[in-house]
Amino acid sequence: MSYTGSLLNFINSSTSAYHAVLTAQNYLLRNHFVNLNLSDDWQLNAEQKYFVKVYDSTLIAFIPHQNLRDGMRIAVSHTDFPCLKLKPKAQVLQDGYGKLNAEVYGGMILNTWLDRPLSLAGKVVLKSEDVFNPKVEFIDFKRPLLTVPNLAVHMDRTINTGKALNKQKEMLPLAFMHTDEMADRDCLLSLLSQQIHCEKEAVLSYDLTVYQAENPCYLGFNSEFISAPRLDNLTSVKACVEGIVADKRKTGLDVIVLFDNEEVGSRTKQGGASLLLANVLERIYQACGYSRAAFLADLAKSFMLSVDVAHALHPNYPEKNDITNKPILNHGVAIKTAASQSYAGDAEAVAVIKSICDRYKIDYQLYVNRSDIAGGSTIGSIASALLTMRTLDIGAPILAMHSARETMGKIDQRSLEFLVRAFFEGL
Repeated sequence: MSYTGSLLNFINSSTSAYHAVLTAQNYLLRNHFVNLNLSDDWQLNAEQKYFVKVYDSTLIAFIPHQNLRDGMRIAVSHTDFPCLKLKPKAQVLQDGYGKLNAEVYGGMILNTWLDRPLSLAGKVVLKSEDVFNPKVEFIDFKRPLLTVPNLAVHMDRTINTGKALNKQKEMLPLAFMHTDEMADRDCLLSLLSQQIHCEKEAVLSYDLTVYQAENPCYLGFNSEFISAPRLDNLTSVKACVEGIVADKRKTGLDVIVLFDNEEVGSRTKQGGASLLLANVLERIYQACGYSRAAFLADLAKSFMLSVDVAHALHPNYPEKNDITNKPILNHGVAIKTAASQSYAGDAEAVAVIKSICDRYKIDYQLYVNRSDIAGGSTIGSIASALLTMRTLDIGAPILAMHSARETMGKIDQRSLEFLVRAFFEGL
């Protein structure tokens, strides 16, 4: 329960990519990590622990040991999740209702977001004297504010035969009632300014995530399951943070990366398809007195864990899984492979992680997509192509991936965290 209880707390506080980073940052600070600024020149000390935030939604934490030349161990995950995000000028007034204009972020299962209590979290950017450094406020209302109402079956008799939802028309959250006197008032900006105690005119822009506001819970006859929003991929974010905090290696360079924007392809300045990680690793080497040539050479003896959730065998759709590789809930971490390399890995990488699991008695399973189902992809294949280091994809098996609420096995978080900790043990 201690592993899953702390996971549920982590999920509740990580209501946007920004808040996932803030939650991780606070935990790292409590464990004596030093906060660096990406724009500063770094002076690093061996065995000191560091982290750097990147545009507020990505975080890299690392420990440079006495001899970096023993290779890098890197664990990567992502802070973002499929959701709705508010557009600029979001207020929509219609027939006495106030709605918010939103767009779909990532591959969310749309109908699972209907009729749920929803809230808002993210970043609000305010005017400042330095136009190139506006003031930033992070905001989380922590209470139900919105809902996306379904259409009654009486008005659509075909609703249970399969309905395609129009993202622009049918996914707009209901937010408030309005009157004619409110026609010229921007109620969203008023709400934001009240929350952060500023003038409405000071708000220049925002990046606001609509999140599912119901709390995570245990379920099952024996409380053997967890039902929660954002299991993809906060299970992995937490495992990475726990792993670097528990680090016991004496040589080499240990790193975790909590990337943003995986759900929309990673091709951003703070995403896994950027040069961010390569640049930070090279800066670490230089700050510790090593050459670029040493950095490039050490890539070949390094290892990356790409930590993201996996598809568990579905009890009502068993035919959707591979016929011999069928991970199920509460049976351990899934090792993910794909001939297409949509999941990163090779035979040696699989052998390494299996050996760690065997040594530490960590339960694991194998996941491969059915040959006629493309499946998804992860940061691993992208990041390993940029860094040319051996990489393997792993993750906790879950059901209903990309739903507003997903389901996992209660004991699988323990297995996942044990594996990431063992990865940084210094075997």
